[in-house]
Amino acid sequence: MNSKPSKRESIADYKRPWNESVYTRAQGLAVEEVAAGKVIVRLPQVQNSQLGGGGGFLPVLNGGVIAYMFDGALGWSAILLLALGLMPLGCHAGEVPLWEAGAGVAVIDFPAYRGSDERRAYVLPIPYVVYHGEFLKVDREKVRGLFLKSDKAELDVGLNGSVPVKSADNWARQGMPDLDPTLEVGPSLNVFLLRSEAKGIHLDLRLPLRPVIDIRAKYLGYVFQPQLNLDVRDFAGNAGWNLGVAAGPIFADQRYHQHFYGVDPAYATAARPAYAARGGYAGSQFIAALSKRFPHSWVGGFVKWDTLHGAVVEDSPLVKRKQNFTAGVAVSWIFAESKILVRDER
Repeated sequence: MNSKPSKRESIADYKRPWNESVYTRAQGLAVEEVAAGKVIVRLPQVQNSQLGGGGGFLPVLNGGVIAYMFDGALGWSAILLLALGLMPLGCHAGEVPLWEAGAGVAVIDFPAYRGSDERRAYVLPIPYVVYHGEFLKVDREKVRGLFLKSDKAELDVGLNGSVPVKSADNWARQGMPDLDPTLEVGPSLNVFLLRSEAKGIHLDLRLPLRPVIDIRAKYLGYVFQPQLNLDVRDFAGNAGWNLGVAAGPIFADQRYHQHFYGVDPAYATAARPAYAARGGYAGSQFIAALSKRFPHSWVGGFVKWDTLHGAVVEDSPLVKRKQNFTAGVAVSWIFAESKILVRDER
C-alpha cells in the first residue's frame, strides 16, 4: 500500500489536471490554493451562459481536493443530482485513486415539487467527482465530512437540496412567490447494521437531521429523514455493477412545510384557499440506483417513488398528487484521476 499523501502532494496532484483540462478551462473554473492545506475550486468570472443562481463556493477540506461549488449551471446540476440521488456511487473495494474527476450528461424527469402534478424534464451537464479522503468523502450519495467513526457507527455531515420552481410556470402556484433553490446541510448518525465484505453487502440505518436554507441564506426549517440504506457490490453476480437502495419516512417542521405547502391569505383564491401548514410526518421515499464504473467512464440510473399519503400537508391545496415517480440516467467521462492510491474502507 502506498504511504499516506501529504497535503502538499494532494494539492499539487489535484490542481494539475484540473487547471490543464480543456473542459475546466471552457467552464472558466480554476483550482487555487488559498492557505496551507486549503484549496478552493473557484469560478473567477461568471459567464453569461452560466448565470442562473447561486454564488460563492464551499471550501475544500482534508488537505484539499474538492467540495463542489454552487456557481453557474454545473453547480445547480450538482444540487439537483444530490437531491435526486444520481451522483457517482463510490462502492469500491481495495485500493482506489485518491480522487477522480470528469464530466458528462444526465437526463432526469421529476415533479416540479413533492406533491405537484406537473413535471419537468432536464438534460443537464453533470460533474463527476469522487474523493476518498480521511475526512471529506464525495460520491453518488452525498458530499460529506466524516467526523467520527467506529466499527459500529459513524457521524458525518452531508448535503441535500431542492431545485427552483417558477410559480408562473406552475398552475397550482400561479400568482405566488417563486420557490428558490434550497440547500440542506446537517449531521447524520449512520449505524452499521450489516457488513459483509465477502458478499459485498452493506446495510445501514441513517439518521440525518438537516437545517434548510435558500440561496439568500434564509433559514427555512429542518428535515429529519431516517433511512435504511442497502449497498450491494457486483449486484446479481455482475462484476462492477453496484446497487444502492434507500427507503424511509420524512419529517419536517412547520416552517419548512409552510414554505412549500402553505398559502398566505394574500395569495388565496377560490380554487386555492388559505392554508397554514403544520410540522410532522411529510411522507416517505424509496430510491433505487444502479451504476458501473468503467475504465474511462461511468454510467448510472435511478428511480424514486415518493408518497405524501398520511402526511400532515396532504390536505394542502398545493398538493395535487400524493404519489410520484422520478427517474434519471447519466453517463460521465472520466478525464483525470489521482496517481495516489488509498484504501477505500466504505
